[in-house]
Parts: sequence; C-alpha cells; structure tokens
Amino acid sequence: MKSNRLLVLSILILAVMSLRLPVPARAAEGHFARTLQVSGAVDLEVQTGSGTIDVRTGDSSTVRITGTIRSSGGWFDSGSTESKVRYLEANPPIEQHGNFIKIGHLEDRELQRNIAISYESVTPAETRLRSSSGSGEQTIEGLRGPVEASSGSGHLKLTNIGDMVRASTGSGRISLEGVKGNVHASTGSGEITATDVAGGLHASTGSGSVTLRQTAPGDVEVSTGSGTLQLEGVHGAVRQHRQRQHRGGGRRPRLLAALDCLRQRHRAPPQPAGLHAPRSHGLRQRSYRPRNDRSGHIGQT
Repeated sequence: MKSNRLLVLSILILAVMSLRLPVPARAAEGHFARTLQVSGAVDLEVQTGSGTIDVRTGDSSTVRITGTIRSSGGWFDSGSTESKVRYLEANPPIEQHGNFIKIGHLEDRELQRNIAISYESVTPAETRLRSSSGSGEQTIEGLRGPVEASSGSGHLKLTNIGDMVRASTGSGRISLEGVKGNVHASTGSGEITATDVAGGLHASTGSGSVTLRQTAPGDVEVSTGSGTLQLEGVHGAVRQHRQRQHRGGGRRPRLLAALDCLRQRHRAPPQPAGLHAPRSHGLRQRSYRPRNDRSGHIGQT
C-alpha cells in the first residue's frame, strides 16, 4: 500500500516537472507567389525582420514575388502561429500602385511576432530599390539602381548595380562588386569589400577592414577604427580618418569634459600680493575637490 502511494506521488512530481520544462517549438511554414504587371521603370521597396531578401532581374514587364513564411514559438503558441502563417499565405503583404511596389509592410505588430518572411523578387533591370532587414541577409544583383540597402546585423551582397549604392549594416559584412556609380558603405564591426567600382567610395567601419579596387575616377574617403585599409587602382583623392577608441564607449570624452569644468569651477581664486590666508584657529578645513569614483559620480574627498 505504501509503495503504491510512493509510485503515485512520483508520477505526480514527474508530471509537474514536465510542465515546467521548455517545450520544443512546433514550427509552421507557408509559401506564397504573386506576379505583378508593370510598364517602365519600377520603384521597389522590400522590408523584413529576420527573413532574407533576394532581388535579381527578369523580364521588363513583370515583377514576380515569392515568399517563404516561417514561424517559431512554443507548443502553446502553435495554434496562433499556424493561423498567422495561413493568413499571410492568403494575404501576403504586397502593395502595388502603378510601378511603385511595396513588399513586407505589416501594420499589425501581432502578425510579426514569432514570424519571419523571406522574399525573393524577380524584377526588371530598370528598378530603383530600397530594402531593409532586421537580421536577415540581402543579395541584390543586376539592377539599374540606385540601390539603398540597410540591415541591423545581416550581411549585404550587391553585384552589378548600374548606379549609386548606399549600403549600411550594424554588425554585418558588406560585399560590393561591379557598381557603376558612387558607393556609400558603413558598418559597425564588419568588413567592407568593394571591387570593380566605377565611382567614388565613402566607407566607414568600426573594427572591420576596408578593401577597394576602383575602375573609374572617384574620390575615396575611409574612416576606420582598428581595421586595415587596402586600395588598388585608385583614380582620385584619398582621405583616411582613424576613429579614436575610448574605454567605456563615447561617454568617456563627455565625462572628462565635465570633470575639467568642475575643477575650473572649484579652483581657489589667486590671492592678491601682500595678503595671507586666514588662520583656521585649530579647526581642520574640509576642502571640496571633485573626483571620479568607480560609479562614475562626482563626490567629496
């Protein structure tokens, strides 16, 4: 009898513990495809969160868009994520106004939760593109341009662009090849590689290296923190800036300036000639002198 009670108690404990353990995610996946008719140059905007963006060229009269929807979440979220995937399959976030096409704009934030959408677009070569992603990679090829691509932490790869390029990412790598126009590229900690560039280059990176091979005249301006700089075939003026590195980020220069200001404020005024400082009459005078303690505050000594 006692052994039966212990067995039942053990089963109950295991059941409670299993409820507290993380449940593997039950991912749902969906797809959609749309073909839009256009005439003339296309203005294309694409945005996504953690999905990828792939844009390449096709025929001159259509824009073909393929989307892959993936969800993530626990077992208890599987019903809601599944319904969101099915809704997006039937109602993909695609808008068209003549030759202006917007992809990925979702006003309902609930639809974005635990959902990643990757977009593949085949568009006419005469396309101007603006794309953005949160952490997904972007691959863009063959557009007339101009092209403006940005990402939070994803890598950017742009090939054979016929006009100006602006590419920026927080911590990703930027790879540019065959750009026939000026290039503006910036990244926080990734490297920048620009080859066969027929134009000027303005590049900025915090800790990555910069490599440039130029094929047509254009000025070069590069700002780097700790990365290396490699230039080949430059046909213009070159300006290089080294970013100053401070411990604790950009707050340290402000802190030093504040300390200097306080020192100036509390510095004793000069005594006129022939006058002497008053006696303390045996009392110890407490002086106020700013100092920077470990917490970053100004205190008394």
